[in-house]
Amino acid sequence: MRDYLLTLCVTAAVTFLLTGPVRKFAIATGAVPEIRARDVHREPTPRLGGIAMFFGLCAGLLVADHLTNLRSVFEWSNEPRALLSGAALIWIIGVLDDKFEIDALIKLGGQMIAAGVMVMQGLTILWIPVPGVGMVTLTDWQGTLLTVALVVITINAVNFVDGLDGLAAGMVCIAAAAFFLYAYRIWVGNGIQAAAPATLFTAILIGMCLGFLLHNMHPARIFMGDSGSMLIGLVLAASAISVTGNVDMDTMAIFAQDGSAQTAHAALPVFIPLLLPLTIIAIPLADLVLAIVRRTWNGQSPFAADRGHLHHRLLQIGHSHSRAVLIMYFWSAVIAFGVVGYSVNSTALWIVMVIAGLSAVGLVLLLLPRFTPRAPRWAERFVPPRYRRRAPVALATDATEAPEALGEAPRQEAGSGPHTAPGAPGAEGSRTPVPAGVNGATAVGGRARLLDRRKAGTRG
Repeated sequence: MRDYLLTLCVTAAVTFLLTGPVRKFAIATGAVPEIRARDVHREPTPRLGGIAMFFGLCAGLLVADHLTNLRSVFEWSNEPRALLSGAALIWIIGVLDDKFEIDALIKLGGQMIAAGVMVMQGLTILWIPVPGVGMVTLTDWQGTLLTVALVVITINAVNFVDGLDGLAAGMVCIAAAAFFLYAYRIWVGNGIQAAAPATLFTAILIGMCLGFLLHNMHPARIFMGDSGSMLIGLVLAASAISVTGNVDMDTMAIFAQDGSAQTAHAALPVFIPLLLPLTIIAIPLADLVLAIVRRTWNGQSPFAADRGHLHHRLLQIGHSHSRAVLIMYFWSAVIAFGVVGYSVNSTALWIVMVIAGLSAVGLVLLLLPRFTPRAPRWAERFVPPRYRRRAPVALATDATEAPEALGEAPRQEAGSGPHTAPGAPGAEGSRTPVPAGVNGATAVGGRARLLDRRKAGTRG
């Protein structure tokens, strides 16, 4: 465990330290797209955060290769090299898309090629467990098609959910943590060495996401872009493929022919490799399916962008940016860790009760904006403003007219006037994005200001 933790920490540190210079590089190269209609942020924010994440991946693999307990993974398995090859290819495609916005079909073709490169180097699904049959060996073509499909679906599911600050990195980090516990249990608990690559991949993936999250939490200073979202999606898919395809569950000696209830519970870990990859990306996958159905129903292309994703709907019903992200985190953790916990001890009723209880809490959190409680008058000073009762209209009118009655000019906010239209830039409730300097949280200034180091500072 110490070697995995060291690899995780090195990956997180490299990713965190490189994200600041990468942000400045993105600003200097003009990788700062304009705000689109579907975007939630209000100030231009640089992308290309995937550059730091990719070098964090390389650092993690390099450190693991020099650790005594993890070196054997590189000696008897070619999967780390296959992962690095596919990750490099998908990363290059993502960087080009972040800078030049290439066509969606070209990206899809690049994803399939990256998956094919990993298959050619041995990272593929060799067999799958089938209920009532056992382990079924796949032909080369079946394994290749299934591997490519899983990689493409996972990459696009993660890419679709990358719509709020810190959302994609946090959800993938939670999923990778659950997958790490499952793979580590198979590797150490059951002594199956074939699960070691997946354990290493998930540890590195956690480090990549944690290191980038410190720069990407709301308000984000940099976005990972497609170079980052497709990269972590590919690493997550590679972890699932490594466990699903290469770990022969027959070696766990849990198959039996008596058909008893005890045997059915004991055989559950056999089918977890089929279920866990789907549960890990359950929310992104549901968002992907709903987006395709919604756009096709409206006569649009499945690749057309819109504001109908799950995180957009959370914002529409009244959740704040941070709360919407935390709710998505919550559901990801409940699903992923619930499946892992149930696979460890499927006979424990308390696990089911805990999952049901947390799901009920999640439903309450989802509906909270619709049923916002109002505090009594005497307690308003002790609660946040959103829980206070609205002031009566008469009081608001008197407060507005009071300065005029005293002969004083009423104070007005900058940019507002008595004849300001409701939708004008100076109207109340509207905001006009004003780019700040380079030191701003997410703003990007002009090139002339970038050169003035004494004013801009050196903070990344």
